[in-house]
Amino acid sequence: MEKNIRVAIFEDNYLLRDSYYQLINGTMGFSCVGAFDNASDLVFKIRRSEPDVVLMDIDMPGINGIEAVAIIMQNFPSVHVVMQTVFEDDDKIFNAIQNGAKGYILKKTPPAKMLEAIAEVYNGGAPMTPAIAARTLELFRSKTKPAHDNGESRLSERQKEILHCIVNGMSYKMIAEKLSISIDTVRYHVKNIYEILQVHSRFELMNKKRT
Repeated sequence: MEKNIRVAIFEDNYLLRDSYYQLINGTMGFSCVGAFDNASDLVFKIRRSEPDVVLMDIDMPGINGIEAVAIIMQNFPSVHVVMQTVFEDDDKIFNAIQNGAKGYILKKTPPAKMLEAIAEVYNGGAPMTPAIAARTLELFRSKTKPAHDNGESRLSERQKEILHCIVNGMSYKMIAEKLSISIDTVRYHVKNIYEILQVHSRFELMNKKRT
């Protein structure tokens, strides 16, 4: 018997939170292990609920979703965090990704697509939209290599190719066909791009602390 994907929800809107809870608990292969209206006592809540995936609202009172991602990654690096947002606020989403989020979904996302996104992230995927891909390319064009990173934060030519394809609205299947690689290879590269963004962010933070 396959293990259910354990999902914790952080959402301050009661109606949304309850609808997510009902959706996840009512779908085979998923179970909601916690539904919280804020991120206070975050470490305790994650430790108690033991989720595989966290659906994290970006805008919450107190500790916001971007700060919460960093706390989760610091204490529970194996947990996958997916951000929820009302609209595509590129800056907030990008900051959340740099803090360790593995993707994001809009709150108006149809239920089936939301479950699909949760499953994809759980299985090692990292969805990326054209807007975020463009921001990633812009970041690595505009910034020189951070000190002490030994080249780890630089994108490979293949990763740049994939980002350009995503910016142009191509699906993973279309990218795979264009570059003559498998869809799994595309996913692997996108996942690595997320990791590079997080490494880049950590080195920027370290450099700020030194100044």
